[in-house]
This record gives sequence, structure tokens and C-alpha cells, in this order.
Amino acid sequence: MKQADMPAMRIPDFKLERYFARWEFAAPYLLCSSDIEGWRMQDLLALAGPDERARWEGLTLGYTESTGLPALREEIAALYPGLSPDQVLTFAGAEEALFVLVNVLLGTGDHAVVTWPGYQSLHEVARATGADVTLLRLREEDGWALDLDALRRALRPETRLLVVNFPHNPTGALLDRATFDALYALSRERGIYVLSDEVYRLLEYDTADTLPPAASHSPLGISLGVMSKAFGLAGLRVGWLACRDEALLRRCAAYKDYTTICNSAPSEVLSLIALRAQERVLARSRALLTENLALLDAFFARHTDTFRWVRPRAGSVAFPKLLRETPVAHFTEALREREGVLLLPGDVYDFPGNHFRMGLGRSNLPDALARLDRFVADTMR
Repeated sequence: MKQADMPAMRIPDFKLERYFARWEFAAPYLLCSSDIEGWRMQDLLALAGPDERARWEGLTLGYTESTGLPALREEIAALYPGLSPDQVLTFAGAEEALFVLVNVLLGTGDHAVVTWPGYQSLHEVARATGADVTLLRLREEDGWALDLDALRRALRPETRLLVVNFPHNPTGALLDRATFDALYALSRERGIYVLSDEVYRLLEYDTADTLPPAASHSPLGISLGVMSKAFGLAGLRVGWLACRDEALLRRCAAYKDYTTICNSAPSEVLSLIALRAQERVLARSRALLTENLALLDAFFARHTDTFRWVRPRAGSVAFPKLLRETPVAHFTEALREREGVLLLPGDVYDFPGNHFRMGLGRSNLPDALARLDRFVADTMR
């Protein structure tokens, strides 16, 4: 096909991001944020060792290496047993990494299978390449578990990519080890890449539930990571792809020349500080989740006639269901107007059934939850 005849990319509005663009900085209480409470700059810098401190103080604000700061890629690679820094490519956030990879891998005539509900770009970017996409529905009645039989039925001869996201956004679900192993066995059998969105990995409530990263587990596994979630550093906009297919990463690096080219120099050094101090950074995140989960357990126990939830097993989000006849979008709108508390209606995922997303990772959750409690008591009698 001649370049002039190629169709322009057409992609629908990102409903979740449009929703946050309108309300994230207008509502006083965000009870639906997917990230962990952000670090203050002074607190993060206090974690720096001599090398990172010298890098920070001597930093010049020029261009950076397009693949990422070598020391940063070395620290990221350490998260993936068996991988080297050359098997890591950094991006301006996980969103760019996903966009680049999917455009490199897919096109007209290809097919992808994507878990759903999920972050809209996981399936819409694939559709925008011209590929056909099958949404693999997770069901509340199954505890939001992945249905391997449904996955097998969804695969086709032209299936090139399977996109999974565990720990899962928005439900907080995890794969069990048997399902995990079966999924990658199926991938190897069919020769299908697996893009594993692992941005909530390392936030498992029981560390025994932590699964191997895709990039370490399989030659067809591609791990998507970011500093935003487990590390509480969304403002740095540093994400990455890790995989053993270095030829694929080189293609992604070439595509990236048309997007951001390189990362922010300060963000790379700050990410390096966090990764080298990851035990303390992750301990902070896990402690916040533990405290907030205890409050949510008590809240849902008090309101079994109004809400139902499958308790999440990992990550910083959950996907409860409103049991009343009120449409969930009306419920969330009234809550926002009356109490200033923002929840995310399941409508933004185009997912049926009165679900809404809650965020578990913010320090003001106790105040937001108290306002939600008051709203339920006053309006849901």
C-alpha cells in the first residue's frame, strides 16, 4: 500500500482520562485514583546514596540517552531475573511504552486478545493499528479470574498478541500459579507474544502470591512497568518494556524516535534513587494499602445491603458493585456534588453492571471514606 493511501489512525476518546481531566483536580477527595500517594521531593531525595546525590547535584538539563540512563536500565533489569540492561527500554510512562509496542507488533490482518474490563489503551491502541481485537471478559461471579477455556476459544491462527494485566486494574485480581503457567504454555504452543501489564506488581498483599515477571518467565513474554504505581512516583513519567527479544526492543526504540525520543533527565535520576531504595519505597506503599484495606473491610461489612465487592488481592484499586437500582453514574455524580468525593463509574470501561472503581493508595482515604459513609447513610436508607 502506498503511503498516501494508508488510512490515518483513528482512535476514540479515552473515557477514563477524559473523566479525570474534568474532575481529578476539581474534586477535593479522589477515592478512585489508581496510584499510590506521591512522594514529596525532599523525602525522596533523602533516600539518595552518594552516587545518586552526586548525579542529582551535577545534573545538566540536556538530552538523555534514547534507550534510558544506563544506570537506570541496570536497576530496572534487576527486577527481572535473568535479564540484562540491554533487554530494557525506557519510555515517558507506561502509556507510551504500550503505544509504541502495539504499533510495532500489530497491523491490519492481525488479531489480539485483551483482558477486560481494563485500561482502555490496552485494547483501543490495538484496534487503531487496524488489528482485530477480542475482549476476554473477567467475571465477578468467578472472582474476576481468567477463564483459560474462554481464552483458548478466543485465539485464532492470526492471533499475534495476548494482553493481560495482573495484578488487575480495576479489580485487584491475581492469577493463580496454575493459570499463569497454563497461559504461558499456550503462548509458546501458538507462538503468541504476551504483553503483561505489570504496573501493579510488587503490591501483592501476600508476597507468596507474587508471580514471576513475564520477561523472565518466557521468551515471548513482554513486561510493562512504570514508576507510577508501586513506587508512588507518577509525576516522574518513567515507564519501560522488558523482554528477551532484543530485536523487538530495537524496533520499539526506532519507533520511539517519532514520539518522545528520550526521557526527562531529572526523572531518570529520581527513578534511580527510588529503585536503589526500593525496600523502603515499597514498604511505604504496602503499609498505606494495609491501613486503607482495613478501613474498607469495615466499610463494606457495614453496607452489605448497598455494596458488594470481591476483595482485591493486590494493587491499589478495587471494583465494587452498587446493589441499588440507581445507575452507578448517577450515584457517583451525586456523591461528588454533595461530598466532593470522586469515584470512577464502571461506565468509563463500557462494562455492564453498576460497578465502580475505588482507589486504595491515597493517604486521605479515611476522610474520603467517612464522607462516603455519611452519603450512604443519608441517601441510601
